[in-house]
Parts: sequence; C-alpha cells; structure tokens
Amino acid sequence: MFKQAVRMTARDWRAGQLRFLLVALTVAVAALSAAGFFIDRLRTGLERDAHQLLGADLVVNADQPLPAAWRAEALRRGLRLTDTATFPSMAQAGAGERSHGLLASVKAVGEGYPLRGTLKTTRDAGQAEQSLGEAAGGIPAPGTVWVDAGLLGGLHIALGEQLRLGDASFTVTRLIASEPDRGASFMNFAPRLMLPLADLASTGLLQPGARLTYRLLLAAPTEQLAGQVAAYEQWLQAAIRAGAVKGVRIDSLESGRPEMRATLERADRFLSLVGLLSALLAAVAVAMAARRFMLRHLDACAMLRCLGLTQNQVARMYLIEFTLVGLAGSVLGVALGFAGHYVLLEVLGKLVSAELPAPSLLPALQGVATGMLLLVGFALPPVLQLRNVPHNRVIRREQDAPRPLALATYGLGLASFVALLLWQAGDVRLALATALGFLAAFGLFALAGRLALAALKRARGAVDNQSWRFAVTSLQRRPGATVVQIVSLALGLMALLLLTVVRGDLMTAWRNATPADAPNRFIINIQPEQKAAIAARLERAGAPGAPLYPMIRGRLTALNGAAVTSDTYADERARNLAEREFNLSTMATMQAENKIVAGRWFGAAAAPASAAAVADAASAAEPLAEASVEEGIAKTLRLKLGDTMRFDIAGQTVEARITSLRKLEWGSMRVNFFVIISPAAMAGMPQTWITAFHLPRQRGAEMDALTRDYPNLTIVDVGGVLRQVQAVLEQVVTAVEFLFAFTLVSGLLVLYAALMGSQDERTREAGLLRALGATRRQLSRAQLIEFALVGALAGLLAASGAAAMGWALATYQFQFAWAFAPTVWLVGLAAGALCAIAGGWLGLRNVLRQPPLQTLREG
Repeated sequence: MFKQAVRMTARDWRAGQLRFLLVALTVAVAALSAAGFFIDRLRTGLERDAHQLLGADLVVNADQPLPAAWRAEALRRGLRLTDTATFPSMAQAGAGERSHGLLASVKAVGEGYPLRGTLKTTRDAGQAEQSLGEAAGGIPAPGTVWVDAGLLGGLHIALGEQLRLGDASFTVTRLIASEPDRGASFMNFAPRLMLPLADLASTGLLQPGARLTYRLLLAAPTEQLAGQVAAYEQWLQAAIRAGAVKGVRIDSLESGRPEMRATLERADRFLSLVGLLSALLAAVAVAMAARRFMLRHLDACAMLRCLGLTQNQVARMYLIEFTLVGLAGSVLGVALGFAGHYVLLEVLGKLVSAELPAPSLLPALQGVATGMLLLVGFALPPVLQLRNVPHNRVIRREQDAPRPLALATYGLGLASFVALLLWQAGDVRLALATALGFLAAFGLFALAGRLALAALKRARGAVDNQSWRFAVTSLQRRPGATVVQIVSLALGLMALLLLTVVRGDLMTAWRNATPADAPNRFIINIQPEQKAAIAARLERAGAPGAPLYPMIRGRLTALNGAAVTSDTYADERARNLAEREFNLSTMATMQAENKIVAGRWFGAAAAPASAAAVADAASAAEPLAEASVEEGIAKTLRLKLGDTMRFDIAGQTVEARITSLRKLEWGSMRVNFFVIISPAAMAGMPQTWITAFHLPRQRGAEMDALTRDYPNLTIVDVGGVLRQVQAVLEQVVTAVEFLFAFTLVSGLLVLYAALMGSQDERTREAGLLRALGATRRQLSRAQLIEFALVGALAGLLAASGAAAMGWALATYQFQFAWAFAPTVWLVGLAAGALCAIAGGWLGLRNVLRQPPLQTLREG
C-alpha cells in the first residue's frame, strides 16, 4: 500500500494535482516560520535591549547595605554584579557672596556600571541636551564627577571647575548625555551628579539617617546563564522571606519600568496578532487547496473502488500521500522561512541596533508541527469524503451527502484551528477573542452570501443584458460553491485589510500613546503664590497651557477603620507603599489621559460601599470625601470600590471613600497620581504644585534662568527617558509592520485559492454554453460580472469584519482610542472587486481557450 501511495503521489505531482496544495502548505509554513524565527529572536533581543533601561537584568534595591551572602550567591551562580548608591544632597560651588547651591541627585557607581546599556557622556551642552555623546567606557576617575548640564547652570560653573559635595571637592570633567537606568522616579528628578563609589566615603555624607538607596545590579554574562538570573531572584525572595528582611525591593523589567513594560506588552500583543493572522490565512489556504484536491480526485477514487480497493485502503493511500506532501511542504516551508527571516533582518537594516540572539530550533520544530497540524485539521475531512466515494460515480456523476464521520472531522479541523491560534498567540484571551471573531465572521459571511444570492435571483431580469443573466444564473446554479467562494475571499480580504488599513490606525494610536510632543520637563515644589508667575514664564518659554496640579503629601494610616502598620501586608511592595508618604492630589475634572475602569468620578452616582464604610459614614458628622485610586495600586493594596482610606496630612486627618478606579497611561510621560481626593475635602491642606510640559530643545537655557530666579524649584529633564521609550517603540512598530507585510503572501494565496477553486466547473460550463451558441465575448463579460459581484460583496463584508475586529482589538486588547474610518469600506469594495476580476481574468484565459468539443469529451 505504501508503494502504491508513493506511485500515486508521483503521478499526481506530474499531473499538477499536488502542486497547489504543496505551494499552499509551503507558503503557509514559510510565513509562520519566518515570523516565528524573527519573533523568537526579536522578542529575546527586545527584552535584552529593554533591560538596558534597568542597567541590568535584575536590580535589588535596599535602604541598608546588602548582606555579603547575597553577593556571594550571585557570584557562585556566575552572574556579573556591580553596585550603586543614590541619594539627594546639596552640591555647592563658589565662595562667599558668589557661592551657589543646588539640590542634586547624587549617584555613586561601582566598577563595571552599567551592566546593560551604554552610559554616554560629552563635553558639549547642546549634545547633552539631545542625549548625544560617546560611550563612557567606564566610570568617573577618582576625584572627578560627571553631571547633568543643568547642574552647571544652577551652580554657575563650567567644565574643569570644582564643586563641593559634603566634605569633599570634585572636578567636573564630563556632561552626562544618556544614563540607561535613570528612570523617572522623584529621587531622580533633581539634576544628576555621578561619582565613583570609592569616593563616596570621603564626602562624609554616609551618616545615620541618610536617605540612601543601595542598589545591586546583576546580569548574566552569557545567554546560556540567562536562566540563572531568574533562579537567583527566586533564591533571593526565599532568603528575604526566611530572614524577614525589610526595606528590600527587587526590580526586573516587569516591575521596574512601568512605561517600558506597557510598551513591550503591547509589542508582544502585536507580534502575537501577526502569528494569529498568519495561522488563520494558512488554515484557509490549506482548506481550499485540500478541497480542490478532493474534487479533482472523485473520479479516480471511484475507479480505484471499482478495481477492488476497500474504503480503508483508499483512505490509507490518500493519508500516506497527504502525509508525504505535508512533510515535504513543512520542511521546505521551514527552510524558506529560515532564509526569509534573514532577508527580513537585512531589509530592516539599522532597525536593530545590536546583533540579535542566535536563532533556536524551537521555531523550526513549531513550523513542522504547524504544517502537519494544518494538514490533519483541514485536509482530513476531504480525504474521508474520498473514502466514501461510491462505485457508481464512474457511471453517474453523483455523490452522496457527506457522512456523519466525515462531518465530524470538520470539528477536528476547528479544534486544530483553535489549538493553532492558542499556540501562535501565547495569550489565551487574545487567541480566543480572535478565534471567536473569525468564526463569527465565517457564520455571518455565509448568511450574508445566502441572502445576497436570494436578492440576486430577483434582480436577474432587472437588467436587459445577456451577460448579466449568464452571470446571475451561474451564481444561482452552484449556491454552495458561491457561498464558499464569498466566505473564503471575505476572510482573506478581512485579514489583509486588518494587516493594512486597520493596522495603520492601530500603529498611529500606539504612537500617540507616547507622542513626540510628550512632556519632557517636570517642575515640582511650586509654591501656591508662584503659580501665576511660573505659568507666565512657561508660556514665554514656549510651553503655553502647561497644566499645574496640586501635590499633597499624606501618609495612609487606616483602611476601613483598621490601622495600617508595617505588618498589615506580607507583600514587600505593598508594605513599602503603606509605609511611605503618598503624593496625593485633588481636582474637580479627571485628567484626559486617565480612564475610569470601575465606579464613577466625583459627584456622580455613588459607588457601592462596604459594610465598614457604611458604618463609618453613619457615625460621621459630615459625609465622607471621595477618592479615585489607580487600579494597579488598588490591586497591590487589595482596595476595592466602597473602601475607606484615612490619610494623615501634616497632622490633619482626611478620610475618603473609594468611588472609582482609574487606568493610567504610563507611556504618556504626563503627571499621574495614585490617589486623587475630591476638592472639598482638600481645601486648606498644605500643598505645592507640579507641572509637566514639552519644551523645545533650543529653549533649555530658559529653564536654567527659571531655576536661578526661583531656587526652591526642582526642574527635571526627562527627555532622555522619553527618547528611550520612543526609540524602543519605533523599533517595535517598524518590525511589526515588516511582519505584517510578510504575512500578506499567505493572504494572496488564500485569494487565489478562493477564486480558482471552481475553475474546473467553470470550464465545463463555458464549453457547454459555447456549444449552445454563446459567444466568447458574452461569456467573458458574464464571468467578469460574476467575479465583480462576488468580489464586491466579499470586500464589503471583509471591511465590516476588519473594522469590527480593529475596534475590538483597540478597545479590549491594546486600550487605544478608536475612530472608524470610512475609507476601509471603500478600500474593501475596490480591493475585493479588483482581486476577483484579476483572478477571474487569469482563469478566463484557460477556460475560454479550450475548445467546446474537448470540454464535452472530457465531461
């Protein structure tokens, strides 16, 4: 049987019967494999590059020097490590009346800093403003410091001059252009002053009560030891729990940089979406190719049954044939995908700033497995239909309806499709949403196709044209095939529209989440009486309308009437949040970048209150204030709507009930607050003001003048952080766009399969009609009309489906603002009609070239 199957495979190959199926499978696996290889390397590379924003793979923060045993364990595991210490302190320069002082964010760094990323310095203030410079290649030399350019202006000194830090004097030798792990915390809001860790003791600032943050940076020296970082993190967490160590926080990419985490999470979802659409197109293409193979082998299968082969023998023979084709197509597709991903890397050029990690075998294994899964899921049903071909088909061109077992195999195909989506996405929610969306689209498209055929039946006589009547009659003659063609074409076009038109809107929305004009300056510690004057100065400096928000320092003392202490929470981050002061704010109108995810804003319908909150409210002389809490901190502190929070603000007590939870857009770089309390409760509370704005690079000197005129202000330049986020964002966006373009190959193959699936039947019909007197011109026009009708309907359906899926993805997966663009329907209508007409014209040449007599003889 195996030899016979091999002979049948060779015969079908020579006859061209397997080429389309092999091409469909090869292109499908090649698209998936190329995306798989590239995504695998890109994800690893992006995580590596994003770790540069931490300066390490893992960072341990503590308010006390770290135990020596922790370092010894890291070294035992072969990890690289270095130390930093960060604290605020006054830097001074000059003497007597010409003495100047400025609060600086001091950072003492050890040898080897940073472990990830590049510290860049320069001697040109303009370059420093634009984060341009050369790699430092080390740390400051003993007795020297590197500083932000703003520190020189505040101290009225230049490069080469000295400043004082505590008891020691240092020479300023370089300006810091880019600091990879700077972050955007309040500790880093003052201008940076960087010195060697070995010189820190000479300053005399290491006194009891000093607000130092000790940081241990760790990184794997090679990719082979990357797993040791996670293992060390687990060991360290266990050691912290066992020793009940307090004041320690472990930062990874996920916890240390929320704005970068949000960017990479969206990147991962986009890359997963590429895999999902590739899987969808591959499934449709293979299903169409297998169906065409089945239709062309009905007569041959009936002849084999007449020659004595049993149903099981026929099934085994075709299963062996499909297995051979599947293995060949999968291996060839993996090879093409492997080569294709190198082409993709070459096309990307300088997109990836460093060498990507070497490709692994996992995408190759996934490619072969995907090819076989596609073949089993979408080729097995047609094979089982061949098994049931009756003997009498040799005489009568009839076929029985598919048997229940054959129909049940379509459930296997559906299960295979869902499994493929889950595998490719790596995100159950995204995979299930996409699968349900396309399955719903399949059903709606089929229903719309049936309704359209019914409407066309009535419109047959509306146009007095023979070609029109031929076209409508042809569509009515095979309603099942017509609906399959409409659905397949619509699904392929929907994926293509989602990859092109809708993809552009998604990318635009993503870029707008961290726009080019996002705030790059923060000013804190603005006194109430300075608000008007500073607002006027900002307007003259080129930042009109900069919003000012009150900032109120308060300590959380009770939740729902129960006191909050260091023992309230077991989680270290929750404990740190509960122990430190909150930066509270108050405002009547919510910030535009915030989004309510639960409850209502102040003054709206009351949120459901807990029993404790009801009791507190009943006993209070005045109604409780309202509070809006960021959803992340609410989860960490286990807060919910209706809970009451009590704050101590400079000796005054404020109690507020949580009436809403908010989602913040961390990538926007705007002012955000964890807790906002209704204005009536915060009237008269001691407060300063904060603002964030975008300042053109050439106006940086005006901020130095503002600092001199208002020494109490702290002006922070976060342009470097913003440029880091935008650089990674642009890298991911461009890579995703290339992956989307690569996946179009699968979509084009689906279109070809849908348009050419009925070519044999059309050839027989054309021969019969020409024998009955129809002209070649009439048939040509009829087929063009038919394809235009099918394509236009499929295009409209595809545009509707793509718009709906784009809205769903933007709203529920990527959290973007979404606006429907009417152009998607125009593009869908035009693309559907043009693709169908082009495909029809290609098929029309072969159909009408064949003489009618030959067609009748073959029929």
